[in-house]
This record gives sequence, structure tokens and C-alpha cells, in this order.
Amino acid sequence: MILKSRHYDSPKGARRSFLRKMLAIPAALALAHASLPALADDANTTGLAVTKDTVKVGILHSVTGTMAISETGSVQAEKLAIEQINAMGGVLGRKIEYIQEDGASDWPTFAEKAKKLLVNDKTAAVFGCWTSASRKAVLPVFEQYNGMLYYPTFYEGLEQSPNVIYTGQEATQQIIEGIDWVVKNKGAKKFFLLGSDYIWPRTSNKIARKHIEKLGLSVVGEEYYPLGHTQFNSVINKIKLKKPDVVYAIVVGGSNVAFYKQLKAAGIDMTKEHPLVFTISVTEDEILGIGGENIEGAYAAMKYFQSLPNDNNKAFVDAFKAKYGNDIVIGDVTQAAYLGPWLWKAAVEKAGSFDIDKVRAASPGIELTTAPEGYVRIHENHHLWSKTRIGRAKADGQYEVVYESKDLIEPNPFPAGYQ
Repeated sequence: MILKSRHYDSPKGARRSFLRKMLAIPAALALAHASLPALADDANTTGLAVTKDTVKVGILHSVTGTMAISETGSVQAEKLAIEQINAMGGVLGRKIEYIQEDGASDWPTFAEKAKKLLVNDKTAAVFGCWTSASRKAVLPVFEQYNGMLYYPTFYEGLEQSPNVIYTGQEATQQIIEGIDWVVKNKGAKKFFLLGSDYIWPRTSNKIARKHIEKLGLSVVGEEYYPLGHTQFNSVINKIKLKKPDVVYAIVVGGSNVAFYKQLKAAGIDMTKEHPLVFTISVTEDEILGIGGENIEGAYAAMKYFQSLPNDNNKAFVDAFKAKYGNDIVIGDVTQAAYLGPWLWKAAVEKAGSFDIDKVRAASPGIELTTAPEGYVRIHENHHLWSKTRIGRAKADGQYEVVYESKDLIEPNPFPAGYQ
């Protein structure tokens, strides 16, 4: 089923022809499986690590340092997808073998490991990164050595690379949609912007400020703190003095634990929504460290929550818990990371080749009808058509979905007036 977006009926959108029914729903697995074409003689023409039986890919995330709290779930999701794909026969008859590297929450390390995976290991694809700083660090490497990166994190947009498939949301699908919702449904007029001090929070808040001011509303404060920062009492006092309607928080990694605990300790009851706390960076993965009781009542704009009530998601959550334990939680980026190997598999099988250029050419129009979030499709700009959802944090560490966009939202990484 092709779902229409509110943008999809534009003249430009009407000219696009997307693949349909590419992937059949397997009985026991969560995602779609394309019928295998006959093995092409040119399945590997670029010296990649492909044999007649195996193909090597890379996994590149932080499993140490301040970002490990956020990125560990991505590693787990990518390994689960690879395991499931292999159980179904692999890709073009080859079983996937992965080489895992640790970016260690350090951007130069990410670049170094990316080069190793592409030049030394000759991987056919890499699934990785979380922060925009890590993505920016590895981007020149992927473009220089013509690798393909599947990047899972919601991010600020303002980027489009032939060597990246962006499986998370960009700003128009998350920031602008989220602000519109909180203004319309909560009557918000004054915002306090808070973020970690690197490219994604600063650029995202720049977009947020422009949109807030475009709506005739005001930003009463804006603060940034280094990654790993744990002392937020000063900014919490500023928030109390400024009395914003909304604290728009883009704190990432382990800093979230300190921020939300200190917010509650300072007497701010998020369930009362005075001020309302609105985040685009706290998924269920971070709440596991924060503690549901310390963030109950806050809102988040994402495209995926573990609590989504659909059959695709139930199968995914069941498989994830069966592999990693009943206490595991699944956040937005974890789900987007899970999509990466499946989207790559579909593009390889459409191309009949592991050749990077052929996989790139085959990617636009690839769809997953059984994605846990419901349905996704790759746009010509290498981002995904997806829905926007708003969740409210509960004491049990899950989000209650309180809003879902009616249609898929077309990705637009370069929105006019926000650059």
C-alpha cells in the first residue's frame, strides 16, 4: 500500500514512480524480504570484501564514552537485522559478516575507523554514527573512498550526500512538526532552548528559533553545555526566572541523566507542564538511564516509539527482547538503525550487485512495508518519507503516543528560509 503524504501530490511528487510490493512479509520476521534474483556475474566489481559465500559490512558506533548510552541500541538493532537476514538466506546468496568498530564518543576516532572499514576491510556498507559531529567527521572519508553509510539518527538536515542513506528524520519532519504541535495544542508562546554544545543541537535550535519567531512567538533563553556535562543547576535557575512555556531540550548522551534528575530535584514537576518540557533527543534508550520517574510528563517528537500498536512493531519488539532480554527498551534511533541493513539488502537485490554505484542508483524508491514504524520509502534525496509522532513520557519508561501525522511527510533537508 502506498501511503500519501501531504506533499506527495505536488507536481514534482506526482512525477515520481516508486517501487511497490518489493518486499514480502515473512511469517516469523519483522521486515520484508525481496525475492532473490539470479546471482549476477558482476555482483562485485569494485574489490569489495565479497566472496561467493559471504559479504562483509561494518558497524561503527560508540560503545564506550558518553554516547554509549544512546548508541548501544543501534549496535544491537543492526546485529539483529543482520542475523534475521542471514536466517533468510543472506543477500544475493551471501551471508553477511560484520566487522564492528568503536567510535568511542570521539569524532577523530570515528574518521579513523571509517577509513579502516572502507580501505582495509573493504566493507560493502557501513551502518553507523549517532551524533552529527561523528557523521561530519566520517563524511569526507565515505565520499573520498566511495563507501555507503546508513546513518540512523534524527538530525538537523542541511546535508545530502550520495554516500549516505539517512534513515532517521530531518528537521522538517521533527523540529518544525513538533513545534507546530506544541503551539497548536498547548498554546505555547515562550520557549527556552537548551542543548549540548556541538553541531546538531546548535543547528537544530537555530532552525527552531527561526520557526518560533516566524510564528510570532519568542525565545526567552538559549544555553549550551559540553558533551558529558553534569551540572545543570545554573541553567535550571535561569529557566525558573525566565518562566518559559516550553523548555525545548536537545541534551544528548549521558548528560540527560543529570539534567532530568536535577530538573525534578529543583521542584519542576513535568506532569504539570509548567513549564512543559519538550525534547527531540530523549528516546526510551536514554530513559533507561534517566529513570522514568525523573522524566514523567515530558513530551518528545520522534517517528517511532516502542509502544506503537501495530503488528510490524510487535514482531520487532518480540524479536528484540528474545535476543537481548525482556528488560531491554527500544528507542527511535534503535529502530532507524534496524532499517539500515534491510534497506541495503533491498537495494543490493534490486541492483543485482554489491557495487556501490549500482546500489546507490537502485536506492531511491526502495520501500519497507513492514518497518516497525509502519512504512518507509527512500526519497531521491536519500532521506526517508515517514510520519511524525508525539509521545508523552510515562513513569514506566515508555511513551504514550498522543499524536501521529495523518500522512507521510516528505523529507526536505534544505527547507527554504531555515538555512
